[in-house]
Amino acid sequence: MCSNGKTIIDTENLPIKLWLEQEQMDEGALEQARNLANLPFAFKHIAIMPDTHQGYGMPIGAVLATQGAIIPNAVGVDIGCGMCSLRTSLTEIDNDELKEIIKLIRATIPVGFEQHAEAQDAAWMPPLQGDLPIVRQEYDKALYQIGTLGSGNHFIEIQRGSDGFIWIMIHSGSRNLGFTVANHYHAIAEQLNSAAGEDISTDLAYLPHTSEYFELYKNEMNYCLEFALANRTLMMERVKAAFVQVIPEVEFADFINKPHNFAAEEEHFGEMVMVHRKGATRARKDEWGMIPGSQGTRSFLVKGKGEAQSFQSCAHGAGRIMSRAQARKRLDVKTEVKGLKAQGILHAIRSRKDLDEAPGAYKDIDEVMSQQTDLVEVQIELQPLAVVKG
Repeated sequence: MCSNGKTIIDTENLPIKLWLEQEQMDEGALEQARNLANLPFAFKHIAIMPDTHQGYGMPIGAVLATQGAIIPNAVGVDIGCGMCSLRTSLTEIDNDELKEIIKLIRATIPVGFEQHAEAQDAAWMPPLQGDLPIVRQEYDKALYQIGTLGSGNHFIEIQRGSDGFIWIMIHSGSRNLGFTVANHYHAIAEQLNSAAGEDISTDLAYLPHTSEYFELYKNEMNYCLEFALANRTLMMERVKAAFVQVIPEVEFADFINKPHNFAAEEEHFGEMVMVHRKGATRARKDEWGMIPGSQGTRSFLVKGKGEAQSFQSCAHGAGRIMSRAQARKRLDVKTEVKGLKAQGILHAIRSRKDLDEAPGAYKDIDEVMSQQTDLVEVQIELQPLAVVKG
């Protein structure tokens, strides 16, 4: 066991430190964690957050520090995916107002695989600086995708805070731009590793710091991080406009933004390392962050505690207990909808195809939060009122 009471797996080259019980991990995620711990360039230990579940190459909810290498799949295909929150001046909002705001949001923010019919103002885009071959190639397409939600677990949610105010939270990423950058550099990493005779899982193909592609990927990844923030910011502006149209006197404050799919050079345990967070949120001392539940459960605004053993990280959400296919097969539409209606939530479940984002597909957010009290301190609890899903 760790000194903080967490479980340590010490059968691999590096320890794996778990912020949950080992039996709570699915076998796929556990196997992926073991693969990370045996990478020759992995540093110190692997940190696994309580919302972990199997991803592609690296578990969602995992933190990996490396020396001399960067792994595109340890960032993921939705580079810069993250959340932002904004406090409104409202202390009350009724159902009719919520419905009208949601209607306006749906009219101005494309969801799922949809994009804008017209290119958006390029002023919203991050400036093009430096060597960005894939970003430049995809730039014109991205003008149609900025300010769009995407699919899967992405959401726009209106929430009631324990501080007495109505809040807005948005979860989205870098859309097809990040996807294209990620796949491009993963393919290059596979080629480089194969040519060098590296005994590395292709899912964890890496770019060595001696390769020109190391800096290229970093440049393009960082642009995608900025684009993802710009994407969320533009959506937030559209949500604000919807609020103002319905409730003209509303004001806004306290914007918070946190990505949870990225890699960054940071100092940990006296060494400069490349910290990969895939479905994990940075949680430095007193740093604000967001940990959402599901569309039927609470979310949390938190401050980090700067815990060294987690590489100053925490969970990014509740985490899945069912794959999307399992949720559609096992869950019941009427049961899930009944639970949401009982809470008075304007939800996003219409049919069986929406069950992959039903509350029943996710872990108990209260348990997830109880497993990381050493990582974050809850500041504000947020109860969902109305949800738009991708």
